Amino acid sequence: MKMSWLILSVSLLLVACSKPREEDRAGGQLSSMDNGEVEILSIAEVEWEQLNPARGDQSPQAGTLWGNRRWGEVPTGFLAKFVDGFSSPPHIHNATYRAVVIEGLVHNDDPEAEPMWMPKGSFWTQPKGEVHITSAKGPSVIALVEIDQGPYLVMPPEERFDKGERPINMVLDNVVWVAAEGFTLSPENPQQAFLWGGLSQEEENGTFLKLPSGFTGTVTSAADLFRMVVIEGGLTHKAREEVLKPGSYVGSSGAYTHHVSSTVETLLYIRTKGRYSIQRNDP
Repeated sequence: MKMSWLILSVSLLLVACSKPREEDRAGGQLSSMDNGEVEILSIAEVEWEQLNPARGDQSPQAGTLWGNRRWGEVPTGFLAKFVDGFSSPPHIHNATYRAVVIEGLVHNDDPEAEPMWMPKGSFWTQPKGEVHITSAKGPSVIALVEIDQGPYLVMPPEERFDKGERPINMVLDNVVWVAAEGFTLSPENPQQAFLWGGLSQEEENGTFLKLPSGFTGTVTSAADLFRMVVIEGGLTHKAREEVLKPGSYVGSSGAYTHHVSSTVETLLYIRTKGRYSIQRNDP
């Protein structure tokens, strides 16, 4: 265990401290629209790299969606991909992270805890300084991970510390849904679930947005920060002809109206400031 931890920590620290590349600072290409610019990165365009090259094919992989997990004090979102059967040694992080399972099953908890496998759509948080392990099960295991500022470091359990934060592990079945503003609570209408943060205009927050099958309409934000990731289903955006599959990312800043549609029920994770609004196009 000590040797595996040594290999993991050295490799990840080298990656974290290396010079940032241009592609780490942003996700996909910018598309000009009638109301501004939108940044879109489909899952097929994600550039993957090994988090721990010393583990070879067993190494988790990471693909940046926005920000830079290696460098700088900026909010960052990236995809983490694990091989079936992966299990990390006990470790801590210097930064608190939030995560959502996109594919497969993930266990993230105290090293002595009984496995609690979280399926797709599950949301969890990992407080900085707390010792934990992460395990994965399934032919394809992918999770969205986000931090409020980088760098994102892995450190040995002996350096543990307690800032008073406590973890959250919540499977999708336990999420409490409310009607999106302007709609009644119904499976045929958009629904939201509030995960973290506040809703004043200056407060950052994270929410789930569930769009029903056959939805066509808009998602509008005036915030200088708007990040949206497809967790389940598929989303079509006016700026791209293809269907954005789970793991795909859409971002904008400033006042922007996203024209979107979904032919199947679609779950989105949204990080922004303040509120955003949803409207359905008239039939």
